[in-house]
Amino acid sequence: MKPLLLVCATAGVLFAQQLKIDLDHLAKKASNTVDVSLPPNLIQLGAAMLDPKDPEQAQAKKIVSGLQAIYIRSYEFQKEGEYTKADLDQIRVQLKAPEWQRMVGVVSSEDRETVEVWVRTEGAKMSGLAILAADPRELTVVNLVGAVDLNSLAELGGHLGIPKINVVPKQQNKKK
Repeated sequence: MKPLLLVCATAGVLFAQQLKIDLDHLAKKASNTVDVSLPPNLIQLGAAMLDPKDPEQAQAKKIVSGLQAIYIRSYEFQKEGEYTKADLDQIRVQLKAPEWQRMVGVVSSEDRETVEVWVRTEGAKMSGLAILAADPRELTVVNLVGAVDLNSLAELGGHLGIPKINVVPKQQNKKK
């Protein structure tokens, strides 16, 4: 009886962290669709295939070791306007305080692109990450469930096809 209770409790926690995204209507309109759902067993299977002697792969293995699930939904459209602000708001409404907080918000009026990074915390620990990226002809939502170490993730920049982002600490930035 106790193992069943533990499984149900764990499933409840995972379900609470996962964004409930129902964008099937967009998949029908999209010219290209990506739908990735990786539960813990597939994440661990992939991590087991990484070479611990390769520094990049060892770092990637360290990052995914704390993840419980990865969900990616991406839609590319032939024409602008095939998704609406209401579709974005359907996602944002799930990212509510106090569990979720927006960490980054970038809006480019020139390219009409929006990127938002949201983090989910439990106490002082980060327990999830959500990324919402939209431009007039593409919409992507990424949801990482589980422990996410931003420092480890940043260290992968410039490797494995992940762009390197140089962040200048606020104190240095003021001096310049």
